[in-house]
Amino acid sequence: MEERNLTYFVADVHLGSNPATAAEKESRFVRFLRSIPPQSTDALYLLGDIWDFWYEYRDVVPKGYARVFAALMDLVDNGVKVRFIRGNHDIWTYGYFQSLGIEVLDQIQEVQIGGSTFCIGHGDGLGPGMGKYNAMRSLFYNRVAQRLFSTLHPWFAYRIGRGWSNRRQKKHVTPYKWSGEKEALYKFAVEYEKTHKVDYFVFGHYHSEVDMKTPGGARFAVLKDWKDDSPYLYFDGRSLCSGHSRNME
Repeated sequence: MEERNLTYFVADVHLGSNPATAAEKESRFVRFLRSIPPQSTDALYLLGDIWDFWYEYRDVVPKGYARVFAALMDLVDNGVKVRFIRGNHDIWTYGYFQSLGIEVLDQIQEVQIGGSTFCIGHGDGLGPGMGKYNAMRSLFYNRVAQRLFSTLHPWFAYRIGRGWSNRRQKKHVTPYKWSGEKEALYKFAVEYEKTHKVDYFVFGHYHSEVDMKTPGGARFAVLKDWKDDSPYLYFDGRSLCSGHSRNME
């Protein structure tokens, strides 16, 4: 039997973010999922904002994405552990993913992979100076607020949610410029490794491709979004490698 020594990481696909390109992006994502070799893959980590807006009711989930879920379920059925760390655009999942065999987690997760220690998450709200953002984030996680939102008819709820998401997209038309060691997320990693032995930090959220070293010697990686390309990372048991859609043709 072939050894399962591969682990994949992907973030910020933002499925459904732009109606004009939604079908093409979904096809790219399905192609990526179908390219993962199940016989040699142990786990796939979805590091948040896979959906541009996701909100599920007890009996209602967002329309579409059938091919995405079919590809994910094929991986699960073939023994791949699919783990979803919720992002700020798709935190509102209450059981549907779990019913498909997908494990749903919140950041931060510290996991052992091939003898190496990984600290992973979506990346939002981490580090100093994030008080205002985390106040808004706490509202998203508030059970009372969630239940009140659930009283809205899905027709209204999804329009509110997608409207909020679209406004954020328009606000950030200019690509985010990563500012290196000044970034709050990097500062979080520097502080975290003072009390934890970590070999790799892997995050998303910032829509920037980042590959740095921390003072403690850990590799610090941030995944770029899927707006134009299809970036992902994979660990082969020895090192963390990058991949793109052009390698999946």
